[in-house]
Amino acid sequence: MPNNRELTAPCGLDCFNCEIYEDNLTDQMAEFIHAKMGVPKDEISCKGCRRQDGKHFHLSAGSCATLDCAKEKKVEFCCDCDDFPCSYLAPLADGADRFPHNMKLFNLCRIKKLGVDRWAQEEAGTIRKKYFTHKFVVGKGQAD
Repeated sequence: MPNNRELTAPCGLDCFNCEIYEDNLTDQMAEFIHAKMGVPKDEISCKGCRRQDGKHFHLSAGSCATLDCAKEKKVEFCCDCDDFPCSYLAPLADGADRFPHNMKLFNLCRIKKLGVDRWAQEEAGTIRKKYFTHKFVVGKGQAD
């Protein structure tokens, strides 16, 4: 069974909570992605960024530049890099309602503070759920 480090991408995404991670992918989600994007169902399931070397159908470039950078700089997580935070982690509005890319910086800060195992056990699932379901309040962040 993969551990929390192996299933957390260098950018801070929690692969173990992703809807397309192999243990989480439902037939309903696979059917939705297949119908919406035309991806063959047998190519949808993901084993995690590190285990697939950043290669998956949803990456238009065929690999992940952030993972490639982390490997080149020999850092486990982007927050371990001297250039953290960099443009690979810049939050963007485009796709923010569908993809968890804007929570990467927050996750990395929490990983740096708590350690990856404690973050994974205590916070990662809650962070992702709040990201997709809670309302934003100016000056406060996520509403409770």
